[in-house]
Amino acid sequence: MKEMSLTDHLTELRVRLIRIAVILILAFGVCYSQGELIQTLLLDPLRDALGSEGKVVFIGLLDKVLTQFQLAFWASIIFSSPLWFRELWLFIRPGLYDKEVKIILPFVFVGFLLFWAGICFGYFIVFPYTFGTILGFGVQNIEATLNLKDYIVLASKVLVFLGVLFQLPNVMLILGFMGLVNKHNLAPAHRYVIAGFAALSAIMTPPDVITMMALWVPMVALYGIGVLGIYVIVEPFRKKREPTFN
Repeated sequence: MKEMSLTDHLTELRVRLIRIAVILILAFGVCYSQGELIQTLLLDPLRDALGSEGKVVFIGLLDKVLTQFQLAFWASIIFSSPLWFRELWLFIRPGLYDKEVKIILPFVFVGFLLFWAGICFGYFIVFPYTFGTILGFGVQNIEATLNLKDYIVLASKVLVFLGVLFQLPNVMLILGFMGLVNKHNLAPAHRYVIAGFAALSAIMTPPDVITMMALWVPMVALYGIGVLGIYVIVEPFRKKREPTFN
């Protein structure tokens, strides 16, 4: 553990924030230059669901330009995640003892994997299922005309949000090791948590049940994985650390 004053911590925080900003700016430039490729990848799940019965259009004169900028912004966050995850870790690392580093470092690595797992889950599972279900609902043989800007912005935000959401089991395990949550206070709280997730899903999604369920079910499942991790990983670890009296 490296002894640092408050001024040193603030200086280190400023350095890391500047580096993260530089990383995002450079990533933004790269993503903007590859905007057509990224946009095509993001549109593929929607086009597969639309088939020949719909099209994606832009309405405003500047819609394509604004869409490209917004897409580059969200894509830069996603694709540069290994670098800014590293900067966050380097900021946390000096304040930890070596034994704490050994405990926390796996959570940083797992957090990165979970971030990408959330993105892949959204792209390969949530998007195809949700689009197919929504477009297959109601009267058929009607051509759908969807706004390019609205879709790109919504899809980008959903992917980033799912990447963050998938950190839930990781956060629960960290809180468990810190002693802030355990199996005794998690058990009576699960009903309220599930109800809270339902309310959050209703707020975060368009006003339709299918989209809401597509977000609510993963949230509940991730919470369940976190609870299981508390029981299987945290509780045995804490029992080993508890002093025994003869």
